[in-house]
Amino acid sequence: MTQSVVVLVGQCGNQVGCRFWDLALREHANVNKKGVYDEPLSSFFRNVDSSGRSCDVGGRIQHLKARAVLVDMEEGVVNEILHGPLRDVFDSTQLLTDVSGSGNNWAVGHLTYGSTYRERIVDQLRKAAEQCDCLQCFFLVHSMGGGTGSGLGTKVLSLLEEEFPEVCRIVTSIYPSVEDDVITSPYNSVLAMRQLTEHADCVLPVENQSLVEIVNKIQHMSTGGKSSLSIKKDSTIISSHGGAEKPFDAMNNIVANLLLSITSSARFDGSLNMDLNEIAMNLVPFPRLHYLVSSLTPLYTLADVGVLTRRLDQMFSDAFSKDHQLIRADPKRSLYLACALMVRGNVHVSDLCRNIERLRPSLPFVSWNQEGWKTGLCSVPPVGHSHSLLALANNTCVKPTFMELRERFSRLYRKKAHLHHYLHVDGMDQSYFSEAMESLTALIEEYQGLDATKESPTPDAPRLRIAC
Repeated sequence: MTQSVVVLVGQCGNQVGCRFWDLALREHANVNKKGVYDEPLSSFFRNVDSSGRSCDVGGRIQHLKARAVLVDMEEGVVNEILHGPLRDVFDSTQLLTDVSGSGNNWAVGHLTYGSTYRERIVDQLRKAAEQCDCLQCFFLVHSMGGGTGSGLGTKVLSLLEEEFPEVCRIVTSIYPSVEDDVITSPYNSVLAMRQLTEHADCVLPVENQSLVEIVNKIQHMSTGGKSSLSIKKDSTIISSHGGAEKPFDAMNNIVANLLLSITSSARFDGSLNMDLNEIAMNLVPFPRLHYLVSSLTPLYTLADVGVLTRRLDQMFSDAFSKDHQLIRADPKRSLYLACALMVRGNVHVSDLCRNIERLRPSLPFVSWNQEGWKTGLCSVPPVGHSHSLLALANNTCVKPTFMELRERFSRLYRKKAHLHHYLHVDGMDQSYFSEAMESLTALIEEYQGLDATKESPTPDAPRLRIAC
């Protein structure tokens, strides 16, 4: 079986990662009743004895260690993890921290810390890779608005391509909302996007505002309209039953569930498992257009939340609803280049094919890829649910999100506001800004070129029957 390494960068990346590892352990504990270190566990966890030596698959579970590298230029979140319930899942060789942070400045994260810590980061990535028998994928989780996540996160991404060019790189990027309290977040996001476009195999963009809306919707559903938990503009979770819960936990759980779903075929068996490398191979027809819209159903923040499981056919319909997407977009008014459906639970191939045929007429695909579907069936559902579905769509609907980001960047850049904070960083010059803007504009124009083909479609070739 193959293995993957999860690289968490910055405060947001490590908080999301913390929720992912917690929920992943729950899933494996729910299936692995005998305490045996099996192949599903080995995909994302090592098993070590009391002296730290790796144990082979098939023996008893002794001490599980996550296949992960944790990087942050502030100690707070990583220290919380090391003193929390997951403290035994990591050891000091997997961690890299500083104390001063990146000051919400992409240049500090990418150039200053990227240069200072380059060798240590590469060393940790190599160690994590050497502990895998068959390394298949790196998952990078970071945010776009701050300095460490955007700057150092994209530096790590470029190092992954440099050191492991043949290993798939899937990036989950948390995009800031318009009301983000980091004034320089448009600079950081656009500078980071150039790196994502050049160095990632797939990017799963997630918008903070979408997470806020989804969490509020979940609470409304689970309490029958009497919400006991609300998300305010500062994204702090407030419970009406007494006291403030940990900020961002509910939102981070949504992103963690995305990671659980996309890795499910790598972690468990199924009748139609989807290899992680197949995601980029089947969903990315052009190298720069690798931004995938994620949609999850059912929606829940924790594995044991009291939200009823949706009927199977309704679940497929929900996956193509704007209400279930992790970015605010309208795919049905745009153009699909390709789409993947990753189903978990007791679902048959015939159910999958029937629903694809049912939904196909309402989904506008490019004329040259009408059969652009990739499907996966994993037999193990999320804890507390009978089935779930993750849809990954390569769709031109991401264009408005990128156009809005470009406009926010331009409003600051036209006035050269806050530019001096970046230009004072050693190695940074104004060409970084102009080249990042050119890269984003070129990306938007590529999506516009595809959108134009929707308005004047070419005759389609005879359709083949779908093969699942």
